Amino acid sequence: MYKNIFIILISVLFINCKQAIIAQSQIDVAEKRNSEKIKASEIEDIINYLASDELGGRDTGSEGLKKAAQFIEEEFKKYDVAPYFKTYKDTFKAKGIETYNIVGFIKGTDAKLANEFIVLGAHFDHIGVGKEVNGDTIANGANDNAAGSSAVLSLAKQFAKLKNNKRSILFVLFGAEEKGLLGSEHLAKTLKEKNVDLYAMVNFEMIGVPLNQKTYKAYITGYDTSNMADKINNYAGSELVGYLPKAKEFQLFMRSDNYPFYKQFEVPCQTISTFDFTNYDYYHHVDDEASEMNFEFIAELVNDCIPVITKMANTIKKEIILN
Repeated sequence: MYKNIFIILISVLFINCKQAIIAQSQIDVAEKRNSEKIKASEIEDIINYLASDELGGRDTGSEGLKKAAQFIEEEFKKYDVAPYFKTYKDTFKAKGIETYNIVGFIKGTDAKLANEFIVLGAHFDHIGVGKEVNGDTIANGANDNAAGSSAVLSLAKQFAKLKNNKRSILFVLFGAEEKGLLGSEHLAKTLKEKNVDLYAMVNFEMIGVPLNQKTYKAYITGYDTSNMADKINNYAGSELVGYLPKAKEFQLFMRSDNYPFYKQFEVPCQTISTFDFTNYDYYHHVDDEASEMNFEFIAELVNDCIPVITKMANTIKKEIILN
């Protein structure tokens, strides 16, 4: 009898220990995942600098834009994101003014799929100055588009840490968007001439504040051009992006840096945005300041994009296709 009791006690202890180990393992995994998330404070630091008065509104050719470019390059170096060209700068002329895109590169790990590229982009320039309000003339461009730039930089940081994407990814901060999409036009043409196999392009534009009364977190331009929205939501496991009628009405698909890539490559190239014409009053306005941004929301949106981009970068087939 004592022998049986001893065996039962040992069995109970073993089961309890096993359950404790499993529970601790689950806690460790949860903590690891949480530590890998992009923090709102990181988003805030990026936007605070890019949208600071020191940078003077980041107009093409300005000293402020040069400082912004230097900041982006230093961030890429810190993350161990390589330049795609000989340097991070992809230089071109914008209406006679020399300027540049800043292009970071993480090569894919798969021998075959590494030859297929995903471009993640956002423009980092703005208009410089705007109509004076209370003595202020600097159009800081926090929502337009330091917010989108913070998404691209944060995603670059995350994917540089993971280093497990089978496809190659370009992280691009475009110049001269405000001059007529000139930076994205230049880079798209350059990559086409290099016979780059572009799978898809995802652009981030004005994501600084939440949508008003929508079931989805952001909308995607060119909603009907491809199955990208469906695949994003499938990969995210939630209704991350949706259709905004105003985006079609105002032809936003053709008004951001996704469009030159779509024209050159004829593959899914679309923009994620949360500016819905009712939720932000400071487009091209001097009050487009960092203080107006919802950093928690931006971080949440970008974190939701991590599994999406991960899936895009690792599926064996190109699942996102034009309609």
